[in-house]
Amino acid sequence: MRRRSLRSRLTLLVTLAVAAAIAVSAIGCYLIVQHELYVQLDRTFDEQSRKRPEAKLHDVDWLLEECQSFPQDTGHYGRPQAATQVVYADGRPNCYYGAALTITPEVRQVAAHGGSALFNGTTVAGKPVRVFVESPVRGMAIMDTRPLGELLGTLRTLTVLLTTVAAIGVLGAASAGLLISRTALRPVGRLTKAVEHIAKTEDLNTTIPVDGTDEIARLSRSFNAMTAALAGSRERQQQLVADAGHELRTPLTSLRTNIDLLLRSEHTGRPIEPKAKERLLVNLKAQFEELSTLVGDLLQLSRGESDHEPHVKLAFHDVVDAAVARARLRGADVTTDLDPWYVEGHPSSLERAVMNLLDNAAKFSPGGKVEVELRRGDLTVRDHGPGIPAEELPHVFERFWRSPSARSLPGSGLGLAIVAQAVQEAAGEVRLDNAPGGGAVARISLPGSPVLTQS
Repeated sequence: MRRRSLRSRLTLLVTLAVAAAIAVSAIGCYLIVQHELYVQLDRTFDEQSRKRPEAKLHDVDWLLEECQSFPQDTGHYGRPQAATQVVYADGRPNCYYGAALTITPEVRQVAAHGGSALFNGTTVAGKPVRVFVESPVRGMAIMDTRPLGELLGTLRTLTVLLTTVAAIGVLGAASAGLLISRTALRPVGRLTKAVEHIAKTEDLNTTIPVDGTDEIARLSRSFNAMTAALAGSRERQQQLVADAGHELRTPLTSLRTNIDLLLRSEHTGRPIEPKAKERLLVNLKAQFEELSTLVGDLLQLSRGESDHEPHVKLAFHDVVDAAVARARLRGADVTTDLDPWYVEGHPSSLERAVMNLLDNAAKFSPGGKVEVELRRGDLTVRDHGPGIPAEELPHVFERFWRSPSARSLPGSGLGLAIVAQAVQEAAGEVRLDNAPGGGAVARISLPGSPVLTQS
């Protein structure tokens, strides 16, 4: 069953379900008709019984006399097709009119002990009959019969008719099942072709038309959303690679130039002046540090959510304190006012984000003066620099974007992009605005609570 296609399985299941329903209906119809035919036939026994003189049924002598007068060619009390037979429990000869009947143990039981019985039997010649036996006097029984040939013929005709109808119904169910499976699975076929097309061409811009609101439509919408997300991810990856290549070109070119200068000096035998050589080596070291920082930032940005450890409960104010301590070691003049605040996130990522904000603020603030506050999950980092032009504010969190006024300063243009990524992973928000009175202020808002709660 599992090796069949989905269409053939659906067709087979529909066919089996309809076939089962038809079979149950046909069997039920047959049993009802059979019961009604037997009920109508059994009513004739009551009519036959009423024709007998009730007063004389209990007179044995009368019964013996009546029995001897039974003709053998026609029914004395009923239709010619019927037969009546008197059976004695003591073994005396039976008397009958109509066809001779087969005496069964059940008949002898009724004759010996009284009562009545109704069952199917046969004549001595083997023809099927319906038998009603009753005992008006203990020691004898009267058998009345009706032929079953016509009834059984009707049932045979009904069987053939129901079998034919069932066969036609099963064929119709198979055709309907095939039609239903083709119609129902047409959207699945479109989805399959789209997936195969994407697997073959890697074209993530392929979409599936969505019709309706059923499960297939939901699956199509989910597939379209998935391909759109994959296309966006690939586009961002390509953009990151292109931007990284552009940004790496400058420090690599500078490194190659300086190294070529050193090698040329060694090969030509004309040494560089000690002070000039020292400046060149210091420049090489700075370029290596800039390159290392850029590579580290690229690795941080390329790391997805699944590459991090699971979120943990942490004290955000302690994370800010640790970042402030590192910033002070780098010469920043940071003042803090922190309230307790507990969040769920990655400690290293959040500390890196806060550290980037502090470095960015200290870079532009005279004397490296920075003010940090934490109030109910809102962290503000303010500098006292020149601020940011309004037209540049929408771009500050873009990768590799740098303000024209800051391009001469050290940095890769990835610091604020890393901040945005870390805050987003912690389900928070970040923004950068100009502060009243001059300077810029960065705000991070993280969901949490002022007290540590157990999850």
